[in-house]
Amino acid sequence: MKSFAAITELVGNTPLYELKSFAKETPGVRIFAKCEFYNPGGSVKDRAGLQMLKDAKVPAGKTLLDSTSGNTGIALAWIGAAMGLKVALVMPSNVSAARKRITKAYGAELIYSDPLEGSDGAIRHARKLIEAEPQRFHYLDQYSNASNPRAHYLTTAPEIWAQTRGEVTHFIAGIGTTGTVVGTGRRLKELNPKIQIIALEPAEALHGLEGLKHLPSSIVPPIYDAQVHDEKLSVATDAGWDMSDRLLRDEGLSLGHSSGAAAAGALIVAKRLVAQKQQGTLVTVFPDRADRYFEPKRWEKSFSWP
Repeated sequence: MKSFAAITELVGNTPLYELKSFAKETPGVRIFAKCEFYNPGGSVKDRAGLQMLKDAKVPAGKTLLDSTSGNTGIALAWIGAAMGLKVALVMPSNVSAARKRITKAYGAELIYSDPLEGSDGAIRHARKLIEAEPQRFHYLDQYSNASNPRAHYLTTAPEIWAQTRGEVTHFIAGIGTTGTVVGTGRRLKELNPKIQIIALEPAEALHGLEGLKHLPSSIVPPIYDAQVHDEKLSVATDAGWDMSDRLLRDEGLSLGHSSGAAAAGALIVAKRLVAQKQQGTLVTVFPDRADRYFEPKRWEKSFSWP
């Protein structure tokens, strides 16, 4: 067993898990998921967070600032703590209490934005802060930061290629900052131009798939490159939530709803291949675990959204 000198060395090299419960519905098509909850901070955002902080040239005494809906904030908080950096996070005030508690525990300063404006409101609030106090903050800006997709170009894609022995035919990932699908897709296309890259987004502008963006109604991240993916697929909130329930019941996987949406999208693509009498090796991404959502207003489906 290898030993490590720094906790940040544990980021990446996450396992690939085959979803066996789908096998009867998708004969000839295998579906795998990259289990990103194995990262030290519990999510895929550890990759981008670490790369951004590695690449950032932070002036002495300045506080790192970014906007987040949760997982990037947790990543920046724990990595900042490990690297001895001060971190301030702007997030909508209605993000889960679990995410607030986790980021605070790592020592991050939390600044709340309008809950009705979602992640876009947090972006606008962060921009106002950096304009008002440029001497205090160093703005990472995960939505514009090239180190975000670069993290996946350098790590996620090569891992998937090696783990599937180059047999991957489709890569399917949700759109949030877009770093995962852009960075991973770009590198996989270089390795094999025939690999199909499919970006998933919520079907609704007002949706319940935390961490994902409905691009037509949102601020489009500057790092987004529509040329990377071959298709954009919409997944309804109910489909993501129902799939999370199914994976918990049939696979013993306790996952967030963005993971449910990823699996639902992968199953749509797999069934399409079966109907076309084609085979395939599909890989998707499970961004995080369910423990950050176990509260009535974030987990119980019977909750009435305002």
